[in-house]
Amino acid sequence: MSSYTNTNSNNRYRSGPSRPGSRSNFRSGSGGRSFSRRPNGGNKRRGQYIDPARFVKAACPVDADEYTPTHTFQDFNVADKIKQNLSAIGYTVPTPIQDQTISIALTGTDIIGIADTGTGKTAAFAVPILSRLLANPRSKALIVAPTRELAQQIEQECQKIGRNTGLFGAVLIGGSSMSYQLRDLKRNPRIVIGTPGRIGDHVERGTLKLQNFDIVTLDEVDRMLDMGFINDVRAILDKLAPQRQSYFFSATLDPKVRSLIQSFSNEPRTIMLKNAQASENVNQNVVKYSGNSEKMNKLHDILNDIEVKKVIVFDETQRGVERLSKDLVAKGFKADNIHGGKSQGQRQRALARFKRSESKILIATDVAARGIDVKDITHVINYSVPQSYDDYVHRVGRAGRMGRVGHALTFVSH
Repeated sequence: MSSYTNTNSNNRYRSGPSRPGSRSNFRSGSGGRSFSRRPNGGNKRRGQYIDPARFVKAACPVDADEYTPTHTFQDFNVADKIKQNLSAIGYTVPTPIQDQTISIALTGTDIIGIADTGTGKTAAFAVPILSRLLANPRSKALIVAPTRELAQQIEQECQKIGRNTGLFGAVLIGGSSMSYQLRDLKRNPRIVIGTPGRIGDHVERGTLKLQNFDIVTLDEVDRMLDMGFINDVRAILDKLAPQRQSYFFSATLDPKVRSLIQSFSNEPRTIMLKNAQASENVNQNVVKYSGNSEKMNKLHDILNDIEVKKVIVFDETQRGVERLSKDLVAKGFKADNIHGGKSQGQRQRALARFKRSESKILIATDVAARGIDVKDITHVINYSVPQSYDDYVHRVGRAGRMGRVGHALTFVSH
């Protein structure tokens, strides 16, 4: 539950039963599309062979051209309370994506934003959305994110920007109590934030009526489609108010993403602020090992290096993540882990400790780590080789953010 009047509300994220793997019989009235569940973000893919030479590359930092914004946050035509909240949280000069998006979005135009994670995308859509909700008491907004963690990060940002405005929101994610979500939906929230699967659950139950939502945001569209949510997303968009404002944010604009946007947008404005590929700022190398004992010993040596200040370690399976985490904790390392088998509360607490640097090591599967935005990761370690090179790029891009040079190491047997 999210009350933007009282940001200290309790029971916002109660862990409870989810319904992984449930099949849907819902049929969209307009398009005949159905919600299709894919547990843990998609079916298991067969890994493709990746030449280890592709894991070796020196960082080539690309300095972004210095950007001079044309606005301050106080210049935007938004409610005074929103301006006060922005000032209170230290938002004075907008980032490029915020500067170019907010003024256009406030006119009601559909938006396509192509930008990297960590560029301030959330505020770029949260500010105009909250402003419109305050200006029009009949408007309602739906924000769809690929993962629970990203949905929660969006909700936290909306709470800060919309504090004490009287707006009420609901967060619909798997792994969180359905009963609390039903309670929040009965209060007729003005803003709903969630993942495609759980939003679909509520649509099927009849507890979420989408036809009155006239604002929609799809964040990280490319990841949503990569995770197999294309049918769910189309079914959701089919049910929204036909006259609406739509925001689509993505790191890439490949044919699948472009096709979806073209089907569900109306004369959108495209804001392209994609910098060089995130991995350009990352020193990449391999760690060769022979046998599990040598592999573990080399990992211990790396983690003991004084330069390794905050690291995310990727392993392929939930069992592997658990085993590796127990071994590192037994060796005296401060390590946490997240994977799809953890409850939402467990994942949230582990991520919070990692963000606060109470643990410097986070061990994760690919799916569980999607949507995590931690800006000060110094190292990424691929303890298992990723399923595809695209997955590799996503992994190593978690280091080297905000202009910093990061490091990525991939374990390769020989």
